[in-house]
Amino acid sequence: MALPLVESLTYDQAGMRTQLVENASGGKDLYMEGIFIQGGVQNQNRRTYAVSEIARACSNIAEKIKSGMSVLGEADHPDDLQVNLDRVSHMITNMYMNENNGIGKLKILPTPMGNIVRTLLDSGVKLGVSSRGSGNVNESGGVTDFEIVTVDIVAQPSAPEAYPKAIYERVMNDRRRGALMGVAEAVKYDKVAQKYLQEEVLRFIENLKK
Repeated sequence: MALPLVESLTYDQAGMRTQLVENASGGKDLYMEGIFIQGGVQNQNRRTYAVSEIARACSNIAEKIKSGMSVLGEADHPDDLQVNLDRVSHMITNMYMNENNGIGKLKILPTPMGNIVRTLLDSGVKLGVSSRGSGNVNESGGVTDFEIVTVDIVAQPSAPEAYPKAIYERVMNDRRRGALMGVAEAVKYDKVAQKYLQEEVLRFIENLKK
């Protein structure tokens, strides 16, 4: 039976870069692009994904996108394989191989969590990614029958060896979560609320450092 597999990369490990692209309505969409999953090396979970496994999984995601399916991701890294709509922050727009690595591009959506992610990025927070999928793992840590379900966004850990933190999880544990989520929701309808979202996110950033 295939196991749920979560593999995380920090901002630096993923070589993450952001890009603003003007859209049809005159606004600007924010994209993140970088390494979504590494092949051919043992990762921090002591698992190794053959390059052929990564290539097939990336191809399957690319085919889903090409066929018109929406591959949504969360500001979180839950242990199960379900995508929770209240946590959705982005949509994966492309996945492809570059040498041993699966490269991906995602678009930040105007959802409450997407607005928080965007403000975090605008405020200089380095966000990483966490692939979520399934596969079989042998005794030596080799992964077979690998399938990617989605790729989530996670917060940069304070220590290099630490596991990246889930943004949604931290928001829900923050004492100001009600105000933060409320303003993030209002941003969709009230541009003035963006100012207050930035203030709330700056307070949230201070908690991320603790």
